Amino acid sequence: MLNTKNGPKYIFEILIDSFKQAKKEYNTEIQWYIMTSKENHKETVDFLEQHNYFGYNKNKVKFFTQGELPLLDTNGKVILNKEKQIKEAANGNGGIYDAFIKSGLLEEIKQNKIEWVFVNNIDNIVSNFIDPLLLGLTIQNNKKIGAKSVAKTNPKEKVGVFCKINGKPKIIEYIDLPKEMAEQRDENGELLYGEVNIGAYLFNTSVLENLAKVKLPYHAAFKKSEYLAENGEYIEPESPNIYKFEVFIFDAFAGYDDITILRVKREDEFAPVKNKEGADSPETAVKLYNAKF
Repeated sequence: MLNTKNGPKYIFEILIDSFKQAKKEYNTEIQWYIMTSKENHKETVDFLEQHNYFGYNKNKVKFFTQGELPLLDTNGKVILNKEKQIKEAANGNGGIYDAFIKSGLLEEIKQNKIEWVFVNNIDNIVSNFIDPLLLGLTIQNNKKIGAKSVAKTNPKEKVGVFCKINGKPKIIEYIDLPKEMAEQRDENGELLYGEVNIGAYLFNTSVLENLAKVKLPYHAAFKKSEYLAENGEYIEPESPNIYKFEVFIFDAFAGYDDITILRVKREDEFAPVKNKEGADSPETAVKLYNAKF
């Protein structure tokens, strides 16, 4: 629950406000597809049901579940859950392509003649989901994929940025960007690698099936997870003990020569809720939300 100037609001409620506004502006109800994990699927559906979808047409909301990948310990062995089964976790936002097909929703999208799909992180409370400018620019550029960015605030900001590697679109994370490159500037004084990936993407539906066939690389994160020990004891570790593997949605872009990137104002379209406090926290997100609305 976020304490906005219009009163306490849930993140889902804030997002649905955007759909309601779009209905007023364009006289149409936007179809909303929500990707869940096996872990939070029931809780997510139940939450929206209990709140009557905050007044939005529930028939315009569909859910689908992403895949999972096994967790490995520091010795490269799988771990077990309480049921003595191999413990798995959600496979990252890159799992959306495969999940779209397996759920049958991609076929539904084709049947409904939906031409463009916008994908956005759930935690960005000021995202502009329905953006004619991004859509028009992507079509004008004759591209099948579009994305939004904001300007990087400084060379040390911990964000991924758009670039090209071997002539193909790529997002490089801050930990992989050498200090010398991070500080490079163009003739206008702007950071050469300064287009921040904000997790807002536009896809022509014609490419989604092809993207599902792309073999995406695995990214590992060192996390903390309970597990069943060999002696039958269920362990709750105090520090990270396993590797979680994920695939990223943007790694599939390398199959195309170029994508459209639209830079937007950070204060208008980027207010993520990722941390408990400090940068990208509920406090900073609400401040931007209150300023915009």
